[in-house]
Amino acid sequence: MRILVTGATGVVGRIVVDRLLEAGQQVRALTRNPAASGLPDAAEVVAGDLTVPSTLAGVFDGVERAYLLPGVLDPDRAAEQAQSFVKPAAEAGVDRIVDMSTSAVTERRPGSYEMFLEVEQVIEASGLGWTHVRPGEFAVNKLDMWGESIRAEGVVRNAFPDALGVPIHEADIAEVIVAALLEDGHEGRAYSLTGPQALSHRRQAEAIGEGLGRRLRFEAVTYGQARAAYIRAGIPADAAEYILGYQAEYAEEPPQVSPDVEEVLGRPGRTLSRWAADHAGDLT
Repeated sequence: MRILVTGATGVVGRIVVDRLLEAGQQVRALTRNPAASGLPDAAEVVAGDLTVPSTLAGVFDGVERAYLLPGVLDPDRAAEQAQSFVKPAAEAGVDRIVDMSTSAVTERRPGSYEMFLEVEQVIEASGLGWTHVRPGEFAVNKLDMWGESIRAEGVVRNAFPDALGVPIHEADIAEVIVAALLEDGHEGRAYSLTGPQALSHRRQAEAIGEGLGRRLRFEAVTYGQARAAYIRAGIPADAAEYILGYQAEYAEEPPQVSPDVEEVLGRPGRTLSRWAADHAGDLT
């Protein structure tokens, strides 16, 4: 089976490519710059940009299923650009699309869910088989939020020390996507993905330390101090506000662990300690 993977060089997309190749599938990987992709030789790497529909000519030839990453679309034209992906896909004979949406769709959190909801609606109206994968907090975002202070000082600083989070390993997201692409029984489903544990920020620091084999200190800071630290780390100001808004909400309305990863994969999701061990090279 030939499967088109968009966002193929991204955190999740690259793992999707690898897992599909390991499963013996033919992968057509879409990227803006094939020469710099670093993708495996076994993948067919093609140039294309989801925000420029004219660059997608021919990418669906011989493709049976596709993974769509809506996060790279222009937020102001997401529905239009999604339609420019879905329509030629259907015309070329693609029979299933799996998209990586967001948990914000179900939470209706202002500032993010509208775009992803519009894309989901375009896909559902296409007549193709579909599966929505809706992860929440990515564990890998800890690299931007806390990576520098962990490497330099062995410390995690954050506001809302007792607010819970359910960070998910990016490999679990990718493996759910792969299962939805390859297996029967996932069509018409929307999966809410979380990590297997609800952990306070204090406990998250401990879990990361456990994965690294060393103790990390946790220091509580104010909202403003955390915001400034995120921005210094390179997180855009609006994204910093968005992240902290979630944390403030979770301090009063704790998130729940979703069973969907285990339901799809037949095993519990990877823990935050496991994630830290997998990223030891990024945190030391």
